[in-house]
Amino acid sequence: MSTLEEGRTRDVCGDPEPRGDRVQQLRERILEVAGLSELFRVLADETRAKILYLLAQEELCVHTLAEILDLTLPAISHHLRLLKIMRLVRYRRDGKHVYYTLADEHVLRLIQVAQDHYEEER
Repeated sequence: MSTLEEGRTRDVCGDPEPRGDRVQQLRERILEVAGLSELFRVLADETRAKILYLLAQEELCVHTLAEILDLTLPAISHHLRLLKIMRLVRYRRDGKHVYYTLADEHVLRLIQVAQDHYEEER
């Protein structure tokens, strides 16, 4: 048997016995993670990650975010709109200014866990 064939056989379950109930239970459990890929897609953008990191430090207005990140107001607004849709940020109006902050502690924990993991890999 070639190395390639050996590799293929190791990837195949050696127990073909039906697992109907267990398979159905696991199919139902999969629904618990529905939508997570969309959340991670939004988080995967470097600019949005930077925005979240900055908002973890303090509440900031769109103008300040644009200045810090050296981006246009429409670009920042686009990213913030996606972050709002995913309930990662919230905002408040003060006259003509709109201030953003993280939506809740869950978002901060996501950032902290990602930072911990990134530092662990170094």
